[in-house]
Amino acid sequence: MLDAIIEINAALEPVFVTAFLVFLRIGAAMSLLPGFGEQSVPMRIKLGLALAFTALVLPLVSPLGPGSWSEIEMDYFLTEPLIGLAIGLFFRLFIIVLQLAGVMAAQATSLSQIFGGGATPDPMPAFGNALVIGGIALTMSAGLHVQYVYALASTYGFLPFGVFPDPNDLTAWGVTGITRAFALAFQLAMPFLIASTIYNLALGAINRAMPQLMVAFVGAPAITFGGLALLFLTAPVILLIWQSVFEKVLQNPAGGF
Repeated sequence: MLDAIIEINAALEPVFVTAFLVFLRIGAAMSLLPGFGEQSVPMRIKLGLALAFTALVLPLVSPLGPGSWSEIEMDYFLTEPLIGLAIGLFFRLFIIVLQLAGVMAAQATSLSQIFGGGATPDPMPAFGNALVIGGIALTMSAGLHVQYVYALASTYGFLPFGVFPDPNDLTAWGVTGITRAFALAFQLAMPFLIASTIYNLALGAINRAMPQLMVAFVGAPAITFGGLALLFLTAPVILLIWQSVFEKVLQNPAGGF
């Protein structure tokens, strides 16, 4: 009986070792992943999700891990959580994209004090809450959890177990992601920026033609109604564009946006 237990333990040791290392990476990434890593999600739920994702990712990466506990070095306890945080932060940029797009649209249409706060832990003006919640709901309904499994498993191809990422490569990866995140946010908010430019030009022309007219009292309701109508018309398109870019990055995290 004892011999059988020893044999079973020896056979399962590589699995337990790899599962432990996978959990270190996924547990760190889970604190920042869009959808599952939101501040409103309780820590116990995040822990359960990290264990569930570990069980799903493990079969995809088990041949790549060390074979025994003796092969684990102290570096693993630093590299794996660090890589997990970097991955989670990189994917987190897509929530920041929606927040930035919402801020730009709100400031452009003078709606920065409407719909702000309450829905999410992060204070966001105007359309930020609607875009973030809509984006998360859209990706969840499209099978975000399945895409995360393959995305996390693919990271072991360019960020293997126990290997500290090159600082230059990690910096370039992050800077490229941040740059493209700002560019994407600007593109998503473009309809509101164009409408604001046209509105201000028209308001300036009217004010120049009729200085005695209080154009601010006439223009404020118009830009408010126009901003809400524009949000109603463009939000589905904005979220679909955002989702397509997000899914593209999930399919190839190493390639960036």
